[in-house]
Amino acid sequence: MSESRARMGAGDQPELLPAPTGIAVGVDGSDQGNCALIWAAREALRRRRPLHLITAYSVPIFAASGLDGGYATVDDDVIREGAEAVLQQAAAKVADFDVELDARVLNGDAAGVLLDMSETAELLVFGSRGKGGFVGRLLGSVSSALPAHAKCPTVTVPLSCADRLGETAHAPGRQDRPSTAEVLNQITVGVDGSDQARLAVLKAAEQAVLAGRSLKVICAVPPYSGSMAWVPAPLDRDALFHEIRVQLQAGRAWLSSHFPSLSIEAHLVEGSPVEVLIDATKSSELLVLGTRGRGGFAGMLLGSTTDGVLHHAKGPVMVVQDRPDPRLADRASFGPMLGV
Repeated sequence: MSESRARMGAGDQPELLPAPTGIAVGVDGSDQGNCALIWAAREALRRRRPLHLITAYSVPIFAASGLDGGYATVDDDVIREGAEAVLQQAAAKVADFDVELDARVLNGDAAGVLLDMSETAELLVFGSRGKGGFVGRLLGSVSSALPAHAKCPTVTVPLSCADRLGETAHAPGRQDRPSTAEVLNQITVGVDGSDQARLAVLKAAEQAVLAGRSLKVICAVPPYSGSMAWVPAPLDRDALFHEIRVQLQAGRAWLSSHFPSLSIEAHLVEGSPVEVLIDATKSSELLVLGTRGRGGFAGMLLGSTTDGVLHHAKGPVMVVQDRPDPRLADRASFGPMLGV
C-alpha cells in the first residue's frame, strides 16, 4: 500500500471522519489484536474493500482520598498519544497490503465505539482478548457484546490461530496454543433448523464463493441424556437421524439453487453442538454461526451454542445477525425444513 493511499485520522475529531463502509478492525497492540488485524487486512484485500483501523480509549477517573473531596483524572493527551502510537504501529504492520487504509483514534467505551462502526461497516473484526483499555475483559462485555449487538456480521479471531496468519509470537504459559490440525480450504457453518441458521448458511456460502472455498454444513444432535426424560414416548434415534438427513439434503438442494458453482457437503453428527463446532474451528478456514438458533430463547441476543463456541474457538468465527433475506422465501419448495 502506497503511503498516499493511507488515511490517518488519529488527530481528527470523530465527527469529521466518514463512517466506515468496508472492513473495520479493533486494534490495541496485543497479540490477539494483531491476529485480528492481519485477518481483517487479508479479508479487505480479498473483497477489495477499505480497511478501517479503530482504537478507542476513555480517560479513567479516580476518586481522591484525603481532606479535600473530589476526583483526579489522567491527562487525556498522554493516553491519546499512547493510542496513536498503537495505531501507527498497526498501520505499519499492514502497510504492504494493497488496500485503502483509514486509521482513527476515538474517545469512548470500546464496545460502544465498535458498535457505532457496525452501523455502516460491511464487517467488524476483533480479537477474542486484548489489553485492558480496548477489547479487553476476556471475552466479556466487549467481545461478547459485539456479536450480540452489532448491526453487521462480526468475526472473532483467537490467538490460537496465530500460526496460520503468520503471527507466531506467543507469551510463555499461554493456554491458547495454536492447533496442529491442518487448515483446510473450507468454510464451515453450523445449522439447527432455525431461520438464524439459514441466514448463516447463506452468508457462509457467499464467503466460500468469494474465497474460492468449499462449504461444509454441520448439524450436531446432542446425545440422548436425562435432559430428554420429559419426552412422552421412547425416542427412535434412527428415525430421527433419517428425518434430519432428508431435511439436510433438501436444504443442500436449496442452497445449490442459489450457489450452483459451490461445492457443498452436509454432515449430521451426534455430539454436543458446542464441542463439535469448536473442533471444526481447528481445521476450517472460518466457522459461521447465527446469533441465536433453536438452542437459545427468543429473548436472548446470543444463543448458548454460539456463545460457547466463541469462548473456546481455535480459529476465526463469523457471527451473522438476523436480517431479512428474500432467498429464504423459496426454501420450503425444496422439501422438509429442519436442516439448512
